[in-house]
This record gives sequence, C-alpha cells and structure tokens, in this order.
Amino acid sequence: MRSLRITIAAVSILLLSSLTACRTALVETTIANRSGSELRVVQVDYPSASFGCEKIAAGADYHYSFRIQGSRPLKLSYNDSANHEHHFIGPTLYEGQQGSLLITIDGPDHATFAPQLMPR
Repeated sequence: MRSLRITIAAVSILLLSSLTACRTALVETTIANRSGSELRVVQVDYPSASFGCEKIAAGADYHYSFRIQGSRPLKLSYNDSANHEHHFIGPTLYEGQQGSLLITIDGPDHATFAPQLMPR
C-alpha cells in the first residue's frame, strides 16, 4: 500500500512538473524567395541579435527560429543577382512574443512580412 502511494505521488509530481515546465518563446521564421532569382548575403536583424545565410535559391525557403529579447523593428537586407543591396523595415517585435513569421521576397524591391505572433 505504501509503495502504491509513493508511485502515485511520483507520477503526480512528474505530471505537474511537465505542465509547468518553462518553454522558450520562439519565433519560427521562413524567408521565401519568390523573386525569380538567387538572393545573396541575406540578413535579418531583430531585437538583440541577427541571423542570415549566404544565399537562397530562386523558389527556395530558408528557415530559422529565434527568441526575442528587447523590442524594436525587424530589418531585412539582401543582395540581388545583380549585386544590388536591398533593405526593408519590418514589423516591430516585442520581447516574449512567440509564433511564426513569414517573410516573402517577391520582387527586386518588394518584401512582405506576415507575422502571426502572440504575447508569451
């Protein structure tokens, strides 16, 4: 009987700890290149850090997850196939937000930002 109570208590503790465990609030990001040509030196600056890649082929996607610390607008930059630099200012991100962000580059001077973010 005593071992049954100990087992029930241990299972209860495990269940409660899994329900209250801390999870990092992440933003799952996709950069979709629909420009018709390769993009080079792609960089995204967000509050407190940045990420990027050397190139994204025409029609390809690049995926990255990050955590927001601080608040400020997101910035996107890349070079097109003619090596012209392009810069865009995206939505303002706020510390603790989580969800997804789709960045679609669909022309030489056009990028759209589709955030689906919620407070943590």
